[in-house]
Amino acid sequence: MDRASIGYTEPLFVMPFDHRGSFQAQMFGIRDREPTDDETRLVASYKRIVYDGLLEALAGGAPKDKAAILVDEQFGAECAEDAVQQGIKLAMCAEKSGQNEFDFEYGEQFGEHIARFRPDFVKVLVRYNVEANGETNRRQADRLARLSDYCHQHGHKYMFELLVPPTDEQLARLGGDRKRYDLETRAGLMEQAIAELQNAGVEADIWKLEGLDESSQYRAIVQQARHGGRDRVGMIVLGRGENAEKVDHWLCVGGTVSGVIGFAVGRTVFWDALTGFRDGKHNREAAVTMIGNTYTRFVRLFTETR
Repeated sequence: MDRASIGYTEPLFVMPFDHRGSFQAQMFGIRDREPTDDETRLVASYKRIVYDGLLEALAGGAPKDKAAILVDEQFGAECAEDAVQQGIKLAMCAEKSGQNEFDFEYGEQFGEHIARFRPDFVKVLVRYNVEANGETNRRQADRLARLSDYCHQHGHKYMFELLVPPTDEQLARLGGDRKRYDLETRAGLMEQAIAELQNAGVEADIWKLEGLDESSQYRAIVQQARHGGRDRVGMIVLGRGENAEKVDHWLCVGGTVSGVIGFAVGRTVFWDALTGFRDGKHNREAAVTMIGNTYTRFVRLFTETR
């Protein structure tokens, strides 16, 4: 593969609402079972609120050519189909929800499900720590390289969400302090994970990564992401469900670094709006407006930082 053809360099502001297992459990208390048909329609209706929030933001002036949604087939097919019709960039997730080890949501039929929607981006969420179980990492890398080949053969950009949860040993070395892990250790492990995955044949066009506190950390990771002639590979910052103040900081720091092209902030944008609607604190229209306004604020913040 010609590495010069890999990547995505345009600004990209993603509204991600592809959450499935965690969304069901935390929003509606649906745990350890498949939702009923009525529950599926209920979850889908809440996802439509998020999508309508994006539409309101675009109607209010947020740049449509830089916007995208990231959604799942199970609950968000209607939103995905509408986005395609409206010319909004679409990312669809390919991973099975709630798994510590990556596997395909639809098994060997993953290609058929991608082809149904023809998304601009195919996204995976992967937990990968180079100091964790080596056999698990090898199995994941093999599957992820296979998907990488599929995406590039079929004209989809590969969006790779990398999470690096600490091992018990790593936390023990830091006295069990998760904040120290985030500040002192995670960035280096992210860089190592990208290198290891690249060596295994995983060629991401966009790395979707947890926010970092120092611009030097972003620069080091972008350098690795673009190593070996991958000069167009981009990075977007995810929100990790953090409060708006923390996300603001991550975007302001990342926005100063060449190669950091945007963000994918989901729960920080929509969670309070949806739970408020669920609990009767405001109506659907207010929830849509809250989501649109918060998304627009993050777009403005990142753009002004750039």
